Formats: sequence, C-alpha cells, structure tokens
Amino acid sequence: MDKGIGFSRTITLDWLDVAASLCLEQIEPAEIRVRLVDAISENVKGEDAQRKTIDVIMAIWVKAEKQTPQLWRQALEIFPTLSSSQDRMWLHYGMTLICYPIFRSCTTVLGQIGRSKDTVTRKEIKERIAGEYGHLGSLDRSVERIIASLTNWGILEITDSIKHARIHYRSFGASVLELEVWQLACALHAHPSNGIPFDDLVRLPELFPFRFKMGIDSLQHDQRFEIYRQGGGYDLVKGLW
Repeated sequence: MDKGIGFSRTITLDWLDVAASLCLEQIEPAEIRVRLVDAISENVKGEDAQRKTIDVIMAIWVKAEKQTPQLWRQALEIFPTLSSSQDRMWLHYGMTLICYPIFRSCTTVLGQIGRSKDTVTRKEIKERIAGEYGHLGSLDRSVERIIASLTNWGILEITDSIKHARIHYRSFGASVLELEVWQLACALHAHPSNGIPFDDLVRLPELFPFRFKMGIDSLQHDQRFEIYRQGGGYDLVKGLW
C-alpha cells in the first residue's frame, strides 16, 4: 500500500468549486494555480501555506485527470448541472477518495465508528489510522486537516466539547441518480478489492455520509460496471476503467 500522506491542509468546498469550474473552462494548470491563489489568499496567508494548500486542491481536481480520466470527465459533465453545494460535495468527496488514500482511510474509520455511535474523538481516529500507517510524523497533521475539511463540508460537526465531533451518518441524499452511480464508481476505483457485492458496496464505511436509494438495476447497463450473479444469490460489482 502507498504509505504517502499528502493531505496536509484544510480544504474548503468553496475552493474545490473554484478548481472544478476552472477545469471545466479548460484553463491550463499553471493558470489554475494563479487563480487559486486569489481564491484562497483571504484565508491562507504566506507563500508556503498557499503553495501547500493549492497542491492538495490541484491533486484533487487537476492531476486527477491523468489518474482517473473517465471519472474526472464525468464529474466535470455533472458539475455544471448541480445547483446546490451539498450536491457538489458528492463530487469533491469522490475525487478526494480516489486521490488520497489517507482520506479513504480516515473516512473508513469514521464510517466504522458511526455505525455504533454518533460522536468520535480525534484520538480514536488517530489510533486506528496509526495501526494502518504506523507512527509517521505527518500523520497527526493530516488527520487533523481531514477532520477540519470534513467539518467545513458539513460531514462532521464539532460539539460543545472540542475533543468530540458528531458524525453525520447517512445524512446526505443526492438530487440526481447519476451522483449516486458516479460515487459508487469512485468508491470501487479507490477500493483494493476487484469486486464488491452490491449490498456491501452501498454500505462501504468510507461512504458513510451518503444515502443511496438506487438499486442494482441502475448499474446493469452502465458501461462503468460489470455485474456477476453469484451462487449465493448476490450480485458482485466490478469496475471497468
């Protein structure tokens, strides 16, 4: 497994909206960086802090074109049709899930904890992540930045005690079916398994913020997926990239 961390800054939905819009306009990466400085400069001070913040944003929405071109193009096709920040958050979440293994690890932990209780502490998250990654020097900082980002996105909510965050479990529905299908494609792309039973796929812990209403029929004729009926009566879903 890639032990790289990389997610070193708090990222807001507004900044990701800007990056996706610039990609949609087919602006060159160098110019996107310049435009992003303008977007973040009010909240992020200092050249080094700005550079690191933009590096994370660029990885999610610019460099991802080479990592996962099909899903990237589909995200940009969906993006201008969405009128709410909550819907656009589905796209930002999926792209981040693909680009940053540490993000997937943290959201998996949150989803696992969220199945049994409403709140989580930073210590709980860090201890579980350290079991997977080891005690890397940058680990605590990345976990803190992911928690702060998820809080900005409305997925976590800091409680009266700053040590605890409330998990908004299965709180976000999509206004269009295509968002649900695309998010499942992202989860499959990021997952280490070749195939996942459909019932398990829509319940993956890393997808804990989202409510899925779709059924297996929505994937049957989608060219991004292969469906295999297994002997036990369940449907195995594989991604085609």
